[in-house]
Amino acid sequence: MGDRGSEPIGILLLRQLPFCSSLSPIAKVNCFKFFTLIFTFFIYSTYHLCRKPISIVKSVLHPENSTDPGWKPFDGKNGDSLLGSIDLAFLFAYAIGMFFSGHMAERMNLRHFLTFGMIGTGIFTALFGFGRYWDIHALGFYIIVQVFAGLIGSSGWPPVVTCVANWFGKGKRGLVMGLWNSHTSIGNILGALVAGAFVEYNWGLSFIVPGVIIAVMGMLTFLFLVPHPQDVGCELSNGSIQTNHDSNDYESRGDDDATSDSERLIAEGNSENASVMTHQPEAAISFLKALRIPGVIEYSTCLFFAKLVSYTFLFWLPFYIEKTAHFSASKAADLSTLFDVGGIVGGILAGVLSDIHGSRALTCAVMLLLAAPVLFMYEAFAKASYALNIVFLLLSGALVNGPYALITTAVAADLGTHASLRGNAKALSTVTAIIDGTGSIGAALGPLLTGVLSQTGWRNVFYMLIAADICAFLLLLRLCAKDILMLIRRSPHL
Repeated sequence: MGDRGSEPIGILLLRQLPFCSSLSPIAKVNCFKFFTLIFTFFIYSTYHLCRKPISIVKSVLHPENSTDPGWKPFDGKNGDSLLGSIDLAFLFAYAIGMFFSGHMAERMNLRHFLTFGMIGTGIFTALFGFGRYWDIHALGFYIIVQVFAGLIGSSGWPPVVTCVANWFGKGKRGLVMGLWNSHTSIGNILGALVAGAFVEYNWGLSFIVPGVIIAVMGMLTFLFLVPHPQDVGCELSNGSIQTNHDSNDYESRGDDDATSDSERLIAEGNSENASVMTHQPEAAISFLKALRIPGVIEYSTCLFFAKLVSYTFLFWLPFYIEKTAHFSASKAADLSTLFDVGGIVGGILAGVLSDIHGSRALTCAVMLLLAAPVLFMYEAFAKASYALNIVFLLLSGALVNGPYALITTAVAADLGTHASLRGNAKALSTVTAIIDGTGSIGAALGPLLTGVLSQTGWRNVFYMLIAADICAFLLLLRLCAKDILMLIRRSPHL
């Protein structure tokens, strides 16, 4: 989980308060759990706060109305393609960086790693906005800035997932992660509102203000983040990362049982036999070993297509609304936030449902299957009225972001603590990086294809998104079959 760190300066100061010094050991653990959940929520919200502005300012850089000046080099007929290349630069660099950030996070203090990543992300986000003040019109400048923003921006996800998994056991993990993962949508909403507030009169501030916010949050992370219970002398009796240490029980169930999603991927052991493993050093696992964990390949490739859809909406939705519904840039930005509101509900719903019946793959597959016709109806009917636009944005957000949220949080944490690892807790960052890194390649491809296909008509863009959702669904069929068999065996009526 990275090098164990010393107690943060901010926490040392808080300990001096009378209230904190009088806490019982149990109350102390619960306070740190709650604090870690809330603090990492805001940490990753700021990462998404910084990713949203580019989608808001596209309609200003490349306006539909020929009388608007736009911003060179994006104001020409190939403006959509150039904006797509900007998205590709960020997302492709992010995908590459993600594979390395997991390995680095396992070998560094997570608090220091996140601090560096957040301040660096703030600098390069702000640099894009300074392009307006410095009157820069060279495409190369914006591409280079986006490449470094993507590389450094990949520092956020593996560490924050690891921090939460360190403090929370597996009980109701889907619910906890579903609630926590709404930081993605909250960050997108805040990013849209902040960028939208400046876009029509000074688009540079749409980047500079979010950059300052995440840099300040990075400083607070250095002062207050506690990545692991032992950093503050806490012991979790039920194990923050629990795996089944009884090899006879694991082997007796056979490969099919051991690898079925949820119950077998989680492979829950008796809590009294599990503990936080800190008494002996653990070696970080290799990529090859992580790929051999049952379910990692299926979920990674599924996320490739699921994240393709999600990030196409993230980077192009305000632009699409402004072009097709003919709203102002700020109004389109505000309306686009409803997609993320739906995403919050979808993420929580996916987590709750997967906790109830213990079938994460089946939950994802059903939502992906329902998303396809909803996307078709959104493209066909949403332009008819403002009310229909709202309804379909909420539905699309829930069904598109629900599976994406579940896979990147609860599923990744389940696989990173899989029983086949025999208690090696250091796998979590690597598994998280593999899953989200593969998904990020799809996230890079979606916006790029959108920039090209949108010139032939937005309907073709939606056909691409529907095809991607169907592919994501098909890739989970094997795990769904295992889930269904598990549910049949569990049910006393079947």
